[in-house]
Amino acid sequence: MNQTKILYVEDEPFLGKIVKESLESRQFEVRLVLDGGQVMAAFEQFRPDACVLDVMLPGRDGFSLGEEIRQKHPTVPILFLTAKVQTEDVLQGFRSGGNDYVRKPFSMEELIVRLQNLLQLRQTAPTLNAAEGIVLGNFRFFPNRQELCLGDAPPRLLSHRETELLAMLASPPNTNVTRKDILDKLWGNDSFFNSRNLDVYISKLRDALRLRDDASVQLLTLKGVGYRLVC
Repeated sequence: MNQTKILYVEDEPFLGKIVKESLESRQFEVRLVLDGGQVMAAFEQFRPDACVLDVMLPGRDGFSLGEEIRQKHPTVPILFLTAKVQTEDVLQGFRSGGNDYVRKPFSMEELIVRLQNLLQLRQTAPTLNAAEGIVLGNFRFFPNRQELCLGDAPPRLLSHRETELLAMLASPPNTNVTRKDILDKLWGNDSFFNSRNLDVYISKLRDALRLRDDASVQLLTLKGVGYRLVC
């Protein structure tokens, strides 16, 4: 059985060695890179199943690496490690293509649970016909391309997190999806901070649908429950 491959980028050699050995003890295959400038070459050679990226790196920062990885490989999970605690820093991580983040200092148990959650989400994602996309009212939603299309208008490009959220709400549409399920599956837990992030992304999706002026699709809030994508 092939091991799950993790590209781990960390500029502190001692910490990197400890985390690498801990992941390997749990049957992950780990490639440790200490310099941000070497990451993309290592990625193309190693072809990881998931990436764990420190933010502050020599050579190149983790956020710019996340953006490039996401553009070239839309489905690879990215988890950021950060010592930064400001909300804007964490949001920048999500905007840069991150699926999740762990604040330093962290426990190996938390890191492994979050990694396993991201990998499971990737494995259980619905198989889609990339050419046809998902029909939502008059829209076509292309998760692989992160696009929301309506007629001949230019496609609306979605962030990776917006794409994940819309895919969850649309699998299938016209069904209730609880806030807790969304938070647990996309963010790892239903903490207050993650809940506020969810509110932001729900607003972003509503804006995308509203700008297209398509009354055939509505994203409803079900008070005390969650959401329902009606189309």
